[in-house]
Amino acid sequence: MSKETVVALIGAGGIAEFHLPALLTTGARVVVWSQEGAPELVRRFGGEIAGSFEEALGVADVVDVATPTDTHHALASAALLAGKDVILEKPVARTAEQVSDLRRLSAETGRRVFPGHVVRYFPEYATLHAAVRDKVAGELAVLRFVRSGAFPARSAWFADPARSGGIILDLMIHDIDIARWIAGEVRRVSAVARRIDSEGDVCEAAHVLLEHDSGAITHVAGVWGPPHIDFTTEYSVAGTGGVLSHSSSATKGLVADVRPGGGPPPSVPASASATSPFALEVADFLRAREAGEDARVTFEDGARAAEIALAAIESTTTGQPVLLDAVGAGTRG
Repeated sequence: MSKETVVALIGAGGIAEFHLPALLTTGARVVVWSQEGAPELVRRFGGEIAGSFEEALGVADVVDVATPTDTHHALASAALLAGKDVILEKPVARTAEQVSDLRRLSAETGRRVFPGHVVRYFPEYATLHAAVRDKVAGELAVLRFVRSGAFPARSAWFADPARSGGIILDLMIHDIDIARWIAGEVRRVSAVARRIDSEGDVCEAAHVLLEHDSGAITHVAGVWGPPHIDFTTEYSVAGTGGVLSHSSSATKGLVADVRPGGGPPPSVPASASATSPFALEVADFLRAREAGEDARVTFEDGARAAEIALAAIESTTTGQPVLLDAVGAGTRG
């Protein structure tokens, strides 16, 4: 960075514990504001404390919104209207109307929004994207993603679908974004979901089917289970030339089973990169901001992922598939 960049981190909850140390690795000056928890967060990782949201906004070049989903639209809007660029934790907003409004505000203010879809920076998924781009597996046919873990009981707002959007908008949106990144635009979405709330214990699961403009089909499964469930991810991407797969429970990176002549199979370390994906993400955002270039994740990527996830939620309530138009609005079909 040519000069010191000041980032105002808004929020001090679970995801802020990843954002703050990542921001500090970039050399930025970071000020933190939250209704609660900011002093403890700064004691643990560093940075400064702001006395109010307005104070943080006043000194910032960039505002990093790391708060519950239902607050994203209001905080990001305030930052954009104040002339600040925004790092916005996924999902970019809770409703389709809010997504559209942020799209409008970003265009009108000329300020940029960088959505926090950090899974694009995990080596197993970055390697998958490169392998698909290079047609290692040929033309894509079927993609399958699974993401599961314990229900996030650490914060009560996760259990309120009106605030969090539930498992599809909060957890499965990661794989929805990766599917679109890998296989292209989505034209039709259908989904089913089940939630069990028994004596305060919440379990939630969903299956989402995406039909891409390319003709490829993606199946995304997500589970929020009991507290003892370990967090795991996996994928299997099949095409005319073979299969690319990964399973975190098998402690492997990407595995390529492809036909000879399809190019060298990709490889990725079995463990995560030595650099935190969150650090890679925010460094990419700040670099792109300074250079006037696109980051690996653009606002439109985050907007489309949210619109697809919201269409999937609609499908779970209506029992009907939802068609997506060119700007993300859903219609039953």
